[in-house]
Amino acid sequence: MLPGAAALAANAGFLNTIALGFFQTPVSHMTGAVSHLGINAANGEWQRTAASLGIIVGFVAGAAVAGMTVGPWKLIPGRTYGVALMMEGGLLATAALMMFYSPLLSLPMVSMACGLQNAMTSSYCGLAIRTTHVTGIVTDIGVMVGHWLRYRQIDRWKLRFLVTVFGFFGLGGFMGAMADSRFGTISLAVPAFLCTVAGAIFWFIHHRGLVDLMQDAAPQPPHTGSLGGK
Repeated sequence: MLPGAAALAANAGFLNTIALGFFQTPVSHMTGAVSHLGINAANGEWQRTAASLGIIVGFVAGAAVAGMTVGPWKLIPGRTYGVALMMEGGLLATAALMMFYSPLLSLPMVSMACGLQNAMTSSYCGLAIRTTHVTGIVTDIGVMVGHWLRYRQIDRWKLRFLVTVFGFFGLGGFMGAMADSRFGTISLAVPAFLCTVAGAIFWFIHHRGLVDLMQDAAPQPPHTGSLGGK
């Protein structure tokens, strides 16, 4: 789970930085988008208001698509995850092309991709997984550090997981800023390609049943019998 979550977080950081460089409104989380919606409406900037509203609607639409595609809230990876990743890649590819013709209309496409990505996973071993924003991650890290300072037991693997995802989101943002400064918004084509390829590989592996074959081939622990046996 950790490599996948880290890669998705880096992807979201990359996308959000590209959007901020173009429109100054985040697309990977809705707190800033809702704030910008209120500011733009109060200032009478109706074009920017419509763009901010489109970002919010796009994020919700992406989450709805994930709900229809992936299905259960419980994290059970399967072929549908590959389909969702390919859909995200298609949305980002469309947004990269639309940037040349209608930049403001491309923003909801990027936001929809983020909403789709964020809704693909929900929880794993009691740990909420959010790959498009780090507010909850930073909160959980702070709570766990507080417990540790009070000499309370914490799950160290969860802390390492959260810190890694947080770091990769920041790394993705750094890479997005570098790419945007050199190549502009066409940089969206990079995550579009990577998401599409990753989704295709994921779908192929599960479609061919390779995961089940590997699990069946793995050595099984010896049966020790009942603890209460004679």
